[in-house]
Amino acid sequence: MDRTGPADTGAPRDRAEPVADRLALALRRLEAERDVLRDRLATRPLVDIATGMLAERLRCPPADAAAQLDALAAEAGVPADRLAAEIIGATAVPGPDLGESPAAGVRPPPAPPTEADTAARALLDRTADLPAADLAVIWGAEPGGGLTLLGHAGLAPEEARAWRHVPPDVDTPARYAARSGSGLWPEDGPAATGLPTAGRDTAPHRLAIPMRRRGRLLGVLELGWAEAPPPLPTAAPARLRALAEVFAVTVDTAPPAVRPEPPGPDTAALEAVLDPALLLAPLEGRDGEVADFRILRTNHRFRDPAGRPRHLIEGSTLLESYPLASTRGMLDRLLAVLATGEPVRERFVLTFLTDDLSRLPVVARIGAARTDGHLLVSWQIEDADARLVGLVHSAQRLARVGGFEEDLVSGDVLWNERMFALHGLPPDAIPVPLAALPAHVHPDDRRAVQRLTRTVLEEGRAASAVFRLLPPGRPARYARIVAEPVTDPAGRVVLVRGAGQDVSDQHRTEVALAATRERLADSELEAAQRHRLALRLQEAILPPEPPPLDSAGLQAAVRYRPAVERERVGGDWYDILPLPDGGALLSVGDLAGHGVGAATGMVALRNALRGLAVTGAGPARLLHWLNLTALALPDPATATAVCARYDPHTRTLHWARAGHPPPVLLQAGRPRVLPLPRGLLLGATPDARYEEQVLPMDPGDVLLLYTDGLVERRGTADEESLRQLLAAAGAPGPDLGGWLDTLLEHSRSDTDDDTCLIAVRTDPQDP
Repeated sequence: MDRTGPADTGAPRDRAEPVADRLALALRRLEAERDVLRDRLATRPLVDIATGMLAERLRCPPADAAAQLDALAAEAGVPADRLAAEIIGATAVPGPDLGESPAAGVRPPPAPPTEADTAARALLDRTADLPAADLAVIWGAEPGGGLTLLGHAGLAPEEARAWRHVPPDVDTPARYAARSGSGLWPEDGPAATGLPTAGRDTAPHRLAIPMRRRGRLLGVLELGWAEAPPPLPTAAPARLRALAEVFAVTVDTAPPAVRPEPPGPDTAALEAVLDPALLLAPLEGRDGEVADFRILRTNHRFRDPAGRPRHLIEGSTLLESYPLASTRGMLDRLLAVLATGEPVRERFVLTFLTDDLSRLPVVARIGAARTDGHLLVSWQIEDADARLVGLVHSAQRLARVGGFEEDLVSGDVLWNERMFALHGLPPDAIPVPLAALPAHVHPDDRRAVQRLTRTVLEEGRAASAVFRLLPPGRPARYARIVAEPVTDPAGRVVLVRGAGQDVSDQHRTEVALAATRERLADSELEAAQRHRLALRLQEAILPPEPPPLDSAGLQAAVRYRPAVERERVGGDWYDILPLPDGGALLSVGDLAGHGVGAATGMVALRNALRGLAVTGAGPARLLHWLNLTALALPDPATATAVCARYDPHTRTLHWARAGHPPPVLLQAGRPRVLPLPRGLLLGATPDARYEEQVLPMDPGDVLLLYTDGLVERRGTADEESLRQLLAAAGAPGPDLGGWLDTLLEHSRSDTDDDTCLIAVRTDPQDP
């Protein structure tokens, strides 16, 4: 902090201790207060628990119970914490004297229980009409959502060590209760099933209640039972929540706020000040000299420049609340006022620390006067309201915006830290005037910057520009400058104000997005072309009508239903091929995958099967050769298939399968799923063997071959889906194509896959 007003007015500088000594005294005073608070906190949980127990038993408010506890302790002549320990059944575990060492081979005694352990043991008694718990754990809430094991009863020592800290991302019953706000109750059983927690193996049934005080989550109270407890009585949840509020007192370790000294006669004068004001009391150092001031009170107009509420300022010292402002001139000036009694009104540049420890400079006029041994101090923020200054400072820091001001009359140029950083200059460098800015940018961008300076300086209008700035010895960066002129009554530009921002990241992002859009457009075009190609392949290879099969004595119908998502063109196929011996080859198959690759693979396998069929080999042999063909494809793939060969002379069907659903035979309208012969899917292994079955067919029998897109449903077996589908479609009539349409209409498949169907009926008359 720099003071811009007059020098000290006769302040005895030899009385003021060095800054380091003053800060050390303030730190030592805080440490002493911390030790006192720790001593109080060490026994406070016992007293609070005993107070809660007395309030419940005596059916009186907690304040009356606390007074009763103090009266009983005074009557018994013992401290209140010892009487509280006796009330809740706590016993002290003596430890070894200082300086003693355990004898060789003798294990040291266990550590004495903490107050939270004592509280947890008290929970193992019957609570709110529930049976005694087998386990009690008190968790403390950590910043960020974690939990700390504060106390327990019924937990093995090694497990207590393992669960001393629960990270925020580990889900436990206690974390569940803390998130839900309403707690976890025994009847919520499934909510806690499988959640890890301390003692889960010995006490799996859990009850967890969040402990809150003044709206803050302080921890979680958790109980566990080896056996499921009976249902809670109607009044039990309310009593358990009240108990959790009592236990919240035991884990609330926040130190009480330092109470300011009682207001004296200066209070009226403090409230009469029209500006923000403080009432200070002198604090003596080690040698009896005043080294700091206690902030006794602030008036109702007081606003902390760093944004803190008044109650956090009152009771603290000046060095504690405003270390930078105090050690750089203001404290010395106030000490001089206290020593001489002469009031002062001076202009200071004060520097405050915000919550994120960034520096906030503020120009203020400070007035101070001695009154009844105290100091009355007021300040006026010249630059604007301190809260607005802090808001602007935070916004500039978050947006990485720098500010500048140029006086065209005097030639003075003022930059803040962000502007120096934007130009790559040290804070003590000479700022660059707006007119000289074109010399510091990329040659290709100078015309845009010259247009900016001409618009602002000559035409008197606000303007902005984005350009590449060339910091000395550093890579170019993209900057955005916004400037506006200030004119005098004659219309001449006398001042320029503006802001600058580093937009390099934004520029790189825009370039990357543009490149990504181009690649995405290319990918979409390529995908559309591949999709159209796959559709053409599939339409060309799957004719809508079967060939005539009069020579085989068969009637046939085929159907193909593409996927709901047209871009998922798959590898399903069907084929009906009349054979030279008068018979017919029937096949359906499904190649894994989608798109052009699946369509071209399907074409290769279908055509290979057609070529192999003219050898006269049976279906099992054909699938063996087709398996080797799938393994030899340029892009090896797996597929399922059914291959059947019908002989009209014997009315027999020879068929085999490769991992495909079996056909369905309908005799007299009654469907029967054929038994599964052995056969691995195509392309899995060259050693696959395929079993062939022979099926005699009667005149009028109907054979149905299909791919799994007809029956696949998530959560339902294919056999069950097929049974429901055939029952809904009914027996096939004279029109096989219409019956296949009925099957597709009643199909409830939800896998968005292709579907191929073949239905053949043997001629009722002999061929």
